[in-house]
Amino acid sequence: MARTLILMRHGKSSYPPGVADHDRPLAPRGRREAALAGDWLRTTLPEIDAVRCSTSVRTRETLAATGVTAPVLFESSIYEATPHTLVDLIQLTDDDVATLLLVGHAPGMPWTAWELAANRDSGPATELSRKFPTSALAVLEFDRPWARADPGTGELITFHIPR
Repeated sequence: MARTLILMRHGKSSYPPGVADHDRPLAPRGRREAALAGDWLRTTLPEIDAVRCSTSVRTRETLAATGVTAPVLFESSIYEATPHTLVDLIQLTDDDVATLLLVGHAPGMPWTAWELAANRDSGPATELSRKFPTSALAVLEFDRPWARADPGTGELITFHIPR
């Protein structure tokens, strides 16, 4: 069974005074662009079976704005995660999940997309390497179980920036 991984960076956040980084909410632009990302996900990709989302306020608000209704696990390890941590988390996904959405932060999301992609000379990879802005989505496909989704084993099929 082919597996689809969607790596999404949270929407544009605001910077209210006195609010810790983990607790920063989305800015109006972030809510709007996350909603556009959700529209794109529903019309372009297979139905999402499971979501892993950082515990930060802005990632939770991003996920809510997308309208994705798949079962969610909120993972504190996604906040400030390295690609190694994120790949380990992906590899723990149940084999009955065909499409997984991971909502997190930079630099973890872009670095993980780059690490997992086998086709780093493709158009989507070139675009991803330039910038991975807020609300952006990297979509990779794997021809193996999640437990074997190792660096360089995925095919980066799309990089989308909802605007």
